Amino acid sequence: MSMVTLRPALSSVPRARRGLAVAAIAAATLIASCATPEPEAPPPAPPPPAPELSLNQSVAEAASIYVSFVRDLNTIKAGGFQSAEEIQAEMRKGAAYDAAQMSRAMIAYGSILALQSPEFVAGVRQYASDPAQRQTMVARIIADPAYAATLPGADYAAGVMVNALIRDVDALTFIADGVEADAYTIQERNDPRRRWAIASVADREGRLQVAKNLSVPRLPSAEDSARLFAAAHSGNGIQVSPAQRGAPYTPAVVNSLAIAALAALGAAGDEAKANTDALMTEQNNEFCLNMSKLMLYQCLAAAKPSYEDMFCTGRHIVRDLAQCASQFAGPRPTITVSVPATNPTEVPVPESQPTG
Repeated sequence: MSMVTLRPALSSVPRARRGLAVAAIAAATLIASCATPEPEAPPPAPPPPAPELSLNQSVAEAASIYVSFVRDLNTIKAGGFQSAEEIQAEMRKGAAYDAAQMSRAMIAYGSILALQSPEFVAGVRQYASDPAQRQTMVARIIADPAYAATLPGADYAAGVMVNALIRDVDALTFIADGVEADAYTIQERNDPRRRWAIASVADREGRLQVAKNLSVPRLPSAEDSARLFAAAHSGNGIQVSPAQRGAPYTPAVVNSLAIAALAALGAAGDEAKANTDALMTEQNNEFCLNMSKLMLYQCLAAAKPSYEDMFCTGRHIVRDLAQCASQFAGPRPTITVSVPATNPTEVPVPESQPTG
């Protein structure tokens, strides 16, 4: 009997293995579908928003001192005083300020005027969105206030500031001219006021001491402070004229621009009061106002009749403040006008230029 050896068919082995492979793949696919997916990386956080424009309340309060005092001076008659008592009342009104405080007030007011320039605010705020760049800008302004005068739009801010101050200068100069002229007119024999105008002032020493006693810091105006604070943050609320004013700038204008630039960078709030207080101090401007006070005292000490007190009021109160404001603003631009041609079609040739 022959032996038969049973062997699997050769074709069946690969088929079985293929089946196992397919099953393994299916199982792996099933396991993979049940696995927890890896979390995606979160998108980068957006940069923090630029800080809002910020100016502390003390700057607005300081500015209100200048605004309210100039308003008081604008109520002084440009002439036509009717009694010696009226002259004394106007003198007392004009003497009621402290020179150092008024100097700070002018610089504070200048900074709020600068913030009325949209060109300057926008030019500075473009650097506020990057925290590192903003901090660098703030540090540079604090280290050197003149840096603020090189920022975009500074010429517009200076133009707005200087125009507003010149408007005050012109109004005060008009009053000073009238008061000083009337001090001469009232001495004329045909002036009915001459009788009391040439009489000696009563209690000359006492009225000089009153002027000195009134030379103390003024209280800020709550109404003016609120209005100026709102104007600083909104960019409007003060009547200004758009203009450009190129460098060089006076130190007082530079300090005003520096305060305004810090405010536009969001770096002049309550936490930065020490910086804004320091920038409101400027020696040249303060010296001008201190000299005005000294000249007023000397004038009153020498004056005897009422018409001389009238002159002291016009010259060393109203005019001196106008001159200090003018010194703050800097020299006015020189306007040159060429000689018009006789024939409209001809262009005038300067004499220094050869024509042949």
